[in-house]
Amino acid sequence: MIADIHITEKSFGDKTLMRDVKFSVDDGEKVGVVGRNGVGKSTLFGIVAGTDSDYTGEVIFRRGITVASTAQEHHGLGDQTVLSYILVGLPEYAALKKIIDEYPETMGDNMRKIEEYTQALERFDQKGFYQIEEKIARELDNFQLSGCGERPLGSLSGGQKRLVEIVKIMHSGAHLALIDEPTNHMDYVAKQQFIDWMSSQPRQAMLIITHDRDVLGRVDRIVELKDGQAVSYRGNYDAYLKQNAQATAAGMNNFEQIEKRMTNLRQKVLDYQRLKEKSRNPGTIQKFKRLENEARAELAELSEMDKPTFWIDKQSAGQLDYKSAERYGKFKARNIRLSMKDAASRSQHVLVRVEDAAVGVGERILFEGVNIDLREGEAVELRGRNGAGKTTLIRMLLNNGAAIAPPSSARAHAPILYSGNLFLDLQVRVGVYEQEIDERYLADPLEVAIEKLYLSRDLPISDTKIRQLLADYLFTEADRMTPLARLSGGQKARFQIIAMLANDPQLLILDEPTNHLDLPSIEELEIALAKYAGAILYVSHDNYFRQEIGGEVVQIGAA
Repeated sequence: MIADIHITEKSFGDKTLMRDVKFSVDDGEKVGVVGRNGVGKSTLFGIVAGTDSDYTGEVIFRRGITVASTAQEHHGLGDQTVLSYILVGLPEYAALKKIIDEYPETMGDNMRKIEEYTQALERFDQKGFYQIEEKIARELDNFQLSGCGERPLGSLSGGQKRLVEIVKIMHSGAHLALIDEPTNHMDYVAKQQFIDWMSSQPRQAMLIITHDRDVLGRVDRIVELKDGQAVSYRGNYDAYLKQNAQATAAGMNNFEQIEKRMTNLRQKVLDYQRLKEKSRNPGTIQKFKRLENEARAELAELSEMDKPTFWIDKQSAGQLDYKSAERYGKFKARNIRLSMKDAASRSQHVLVRVEDAAVGVGERILFEGVNIDLREGEAVELRGRNGAGKTTLIRMLLNNGAAIAPPSSARAHAPILYSGNLFLDLQVRVGVYEQEIDERYLADPLEVAIEKLYLSRDLPISDTKIRQLLADYLFTEADRMTPLARLSGGQKARFQIIAMLANDPQLLILDEPTNHLDLPSIEELEIALAKYAGAILYVSHDNYFRQEIGGEVVQIGAA
């Protein structure tokens, strides 16, 4: 064991986020951390990383253990180059480099410093730090960050910074790596490289927050945060689903027994009250009063118990026996509710057509020879590396086959349709899921943003409709007045789904829709899309999602 984590309590104001969260991490163990949006996964990482000390409990590391973690914020580091940021983040690098650079000027005949200098040279070589800059440059190339090593960190996009964090972790050599949503913003090649690297580090333990089922398929254990506690499941994602289904079935049975006991106790309280009132014997009255108080005390204790969160994946739910399935229908946790027209209204109307399209920027060809024929009820996946032109093609389709006219100074960087044809039916209603929220809404409270969103599209909206949307997408009363910029990644993703479905679209365009969603929400989205009557044009590097949605795969750029 290299880390033992026991959080007795972690609260924010009146809200208790965790209570008695307890688990350990063994040498070389790969542990996936999952849980519904908002349960405290990133907060847990802050506690383990030592950046959050406002909790009750303790995190104990074995002596000599080094820990590296991905950072969420980079305040005050905007001018630092990417390479220097990664190097400073490597355990031991900065201290050893300081000795190697400074001691030759000051050590003279000081034997202590000479010994420290010699040991630093040996350790620097053992850690592979003499070749580290070349290795980092190659890794940046692999993640399509060529030439970024000397760029200021502040000049990178949010997605690029996340990839820099992964490169930092990959070269840290730490005994324990804390990695938060590593594959968001990765294309399918980079993602596979990360998974291969993760699986090739037998001596490095990892704690990985992720809902990427491809990553979870390669872990040794999954820790789920729910109901303020941590539940550990030995094995990978498939093993987790089986164990969770069994544990949930047992938990529902226990909860049903508790509910029956509470019903029974309420009746006993009434019965003892009546018997007490009818009695004339003081001893008998005292007896029924005591029994009534005992029943009330037990009822009060059981009433204080929160209802557990019950979720079973759809495949396991389909294999439940009749009684368990009935209980699950009664007790299952609330999930997002997506309203889409089903296949009953499906036709074979052509919505999108791309014929032998070649698109470039300036004299550089992004892709060529692309053909798409997308009709209602069909799905097409755009497959390609980051920067291959997938988003460019989508934007040109939405702009009726043309490049978006830029200012004259930026015209050289505008996409150009060199040959072929792009067609999108102008009468079709389109819903677009984008990873980034329109900046117009970021400062607005959630309910105001929803109202503005509908009004900007000339769609009817009312307080009743807003309340229904908030309920359907699992937003709390406190979320209503929270500015969008302060919502979690999962909450922002749910707002983007509201935006996508606002106009009852006939065509959905999805750009990595499973990023930031928790597992139950991803599954609910997949179920809704499977019944959807319209057409789907999507980009996803989630192989589980791709298998569920299916459709023709159109390669954009080199494979």
